[in-house]
Amino acid sequence: MRLKLKYQLIICALISVWASAALFALVLTVSPAKWLLVTGLATLLTIVLCHYVFDGVARRLAALETGLLNFRDNEFSVSLALDGNDEISQLAALYNETSDKLRQEKQWIYQRELMLDKVLQSSPLAVMLLDNSERVIFANASARELLAQGSRIEGTALATLLESSPQTMVEAIASGRDGLFSLGNEEDEQGSQAWHLSHGSFLMNGNQHKLLLFKQLTRELSRQEVQIWKKVIRVISHELNNSLAPISSMVHSGRLLAERHQETRLAKVFDIIGERAEYLTNFILGYAKFAKLPQPNRSRVAWQGFIDSLAQQWAFRLEGSLPDEPGFFDPGQMQQVLINLLKNAAESGSEEQHISLEVRAQQQGVLVEVCDRGSGMSEAVLTQALLPFYSTKGEGTGLGLALCREIIEAHDGRISLSNRVGGGLKVSLYLPL
Repeated sequence: MRLKLKYQLIICALISVWASAALFALVLTVSPAKWLLVTGLATLLTIVLCHYVFDGVARRLAALETGLLNFRDNEFSVSLALDGNDEISQLAALYNETSDKLRQEKQWIYQRELMLDKVLQSSPLAVMLLDNSERVIFANASARELLAQGSRIEGTALATLLESSPQTMVEAIASGRDGLFSLGNEEDEQGSQAWHLSHGSFLMNGNQHKLLLFKQLTRELSRQEVQIWKKVIRVISHELNNSLAPISSMVHSGRLLAERHQETRLAKVFDIIGERAEYLTNFILGYAKFAKLPQPNRSRVAWQGFIDSLAQQWAFRLEGSLPDEPGFFDPGQMQQVLINLLKNAAESGSEEQHISLEVRAQQQGVLVEVCDRGSGMSEAVLTQALLPFYSTKGEGTGLGLALCREIIEAHDGRISLSNRVGGGLKVSLYLPL
């Protein structure tokens, strides 16, 4: 076992003392008794002096050793006291400087990890990391929603997760190649969703890891389509407004002239032109409202008060009990959505007592359903009903359901339409918490 430095120095000093005493006795030929007395006193004095001199050094070296052990354990908050200008104090100063730098680096890395985790958890891209035994070691919120309805899946084997997954997803993962696959989902307005899967692999801590990235393409394509429609609407509205403004002015002037010359037939003509111009102006304003929909001003909203306010404006039957947890949405925009859906239900031919509204709490959000017993929709209409300008009504603008969809998706939610068994339509709105 290796001796401590202090004791090594004491032994070296004692050897030096004994060697000097032996040389002294040999040169001066002193008696053995005097030699032993002098040697004993010198030994005792050497031990006391060495202990006094090197005890402080040993303590500082022990503190330095403790600090380095903390470094090994990734603990950088310990600093050493500086009590001199010798070499050990300089070494302690260098230790403190290194500790401060490592502490700052650790804090910086920790902040970057928090930021990265926040970005990954809020990303619509589903990210899943697997170890070399294909067990999940990380999954963001989108991946948990895709594979386990929002439940935690860390530590679960990939094969176990895929037992209840669609066959198209299983085949895409098993292929090991990047590519597209589709998922059928009743909650999606198109009946199916297009996904892109990317595979990746890398070494971390000496072990092979696999990275799976799932990107939904359907919603992105739909958003781009809506943006194109909005741009077209803005251009058309601008051009029509440029023409309607002088027409309205000329109609007003024509009415004044007709009244002055008492031309009743001419006044009637100008009245008809004015009515159609006013109708066209209101028509354009409806489209402009869709094209310039503001971002939702979301807040915590108690469901009971919100539903009571809605019931004062439109008749419906409330199904079930309301969630205790408040919703998180723009109350004005959400009221607009539900009034539009309830109006459509009333115009579908459904009797008033068969129009119902239900709000159900789910694990990661709230599901709102508006149901009726009207004529429902054909399969062709279901696939087009949420698109701008599409309408089956003679006087419809084709923006009611499109506006509902735009508002719900601005809330990071989903809207879907489906026919009910026994007749009627069900509109489902999913709002995340």
